[in-house]
Amino acid sequence: MKNKAVILGSNYYIGLSAIRCLGSMGIHTVAIDYSDRDRYGAKSKYCSEKPIAPHYKKDKEGFIKFLKEYAQKEILPPVLIPCHDAYVEVVDEYLDELRKWYLIPQTEAGLYIRLMNKKSLHRLAMEKGVAVPETVRLNEDSFYEKIETIIKYPCIVKPVDSSAFVAKFRTKIFKVSNKKELEKALEKARDANLEVIVQRIIPGFDDHMYTFDAYLNRDSKVTHWMTAQKYRQYPINFGASVYTGQKYVPELYGIGAKFLEDIKYKGFAEIEFKKDAETGQFYLIEINARITNFNNLIYKVGLNIPYITYMEMIGQPLEPKAITEDTNRVFWYAYEDILAIKDYIKTGQLSFAEVIKSLSKPKAYAIWSLDDPKPAFEFFKMTVRNVFNKIIR
Repeated sequence: MKNKAVILGSNYYIGLSAIRCLGSMGIHTVAIDYSDRDRYGAKSKYCSEKPIAPHYKKDKEGFIKFLKEYAQKEILPPVLIPCHDAYVEVVDEYLDELRKWYLIPQTEAGLYIRLMNKKSLHRLAMEKGVAVPETVRLNEDSFYEKIETIIKYPCIVKPVDSSAFVAKFRTKIFKVSNKKELEKALEKARDANLEVIVQRIIPGFDDHMYTFDAYLNRDSKVTHWMTAQKYRQYPINFGASVYTGQKYVPELYGIGAKFLEDIKYKGFAEIEFKKDAETGQFYLIEINARITNFNNLIYKVGLNIPYITYMEMIGQPLEPKAITEDTNRVFWYAYEDILAIKDYIKTGQLSFAEVIKSLSKPKAYAIWSLDDPKPAFEFFKMTVRNVFNKIIR
C-alpha cells in the first residue's frame, strides 16, 4: 500500500500537471477543491479522487478540519502538494498542525510566507547578498525625491501580497510614468488596504527573465535543478509565463542554490531573475514556493518535481539530477500566449515574423495531452462559456 498524494487546486493547469506527474507513476492522486465548477484538472484520467472541501478563505477553519479528517482516515499519511499561492499561505499558517497528519517538505512555519511577501523577501535577499531591484517604501523619508533620483520613471508599484493584489486588480503590478500616475496608483492600493512598494524597472525585454527551478532535500541541499528563459509573458512585460524555454544558465545555480540553502529551504522552489540588459547582472524578482506554471516543461526535460517530492517524503529519495544541456523545448500556454502575442505586436515589441519563427520549437503544453485529452476539452468548454457570458453581460 502506498501513501496517497493530495493536490490542492485542480482548477488550474499547475494542479493538472501535478496530477499527471504523480498519477502516471502509479500514485493515488486526490484533487481537493472548494467547488466542482471549472476544475478541469480533476477530469484527468490520472485523478483517483476529487472530494470537495470548504473554501480555504471563506471557511479556513472548516478547510483545515476537512484536511485533517481526510488524513485521519488513511493508514499512511498523504503527501500534501499545494498548487496555488493561496493554498501555500494556508498550509504555511497551519504547518505545525498539518504536519501531524501529512508529509510536507517544509518544516519551518512562516518561511513560505516570508518568501512570498515582497517586502520580507527583499530584506532577506539583501541579507544574503543577492541583488534585488532598487526599492523605496512608502514610509521612507524624502519618498518622492528618492523616486526621482534613485528609482526614476517609468517605475512599478508592486504589491507586498501578490495574491491579494491580483485578486483585487487582475494585474501583478501598476506601471507608472510620472508622479501623477504614481499618486493615483498609490491611492488605489491604499483604498484597497493593500501594502505596496515602488521599484526600479530593470532594463531588458521579457526574454531577459530567467528562472532557477530547484528541489531541496530534508537537509536543505539542492538535489535536482534546471534553469529556464522566458520568451513571452501575459500580461506582457509583467506577467506569468506563457512561452518559456529550458535554457542552461550555470550562473543562476551559483546564485539560487546558495540563497535557498542559506535560508534552509526544503522542497521545490522557483526563483525568478531578470538580467539587466545594460550590465548583465541578475536581479532576484520573486520566488514561487510551490509547483510552478511550467511544471510540464520541467517534467518533459527530465525532472518530475511532484514525484521527486513524493518519493523523498515517503523515505525513498531519488538520485540527484540537473539539466545541464539545452533541449530547445518550450512550455506553451497557447490560450494566453495568443493574447500576449496580440499585445506584443500591437506595442511593437515583437514582429509577426519573430513570433512565427519562435513557434517551431518542440512543445510542453500547459493543458493539452494526447494521452489525457479530457482536461483540454473541459478547459475549452469552460473558456467558451466564460466568453459567451462576458458577451451577454
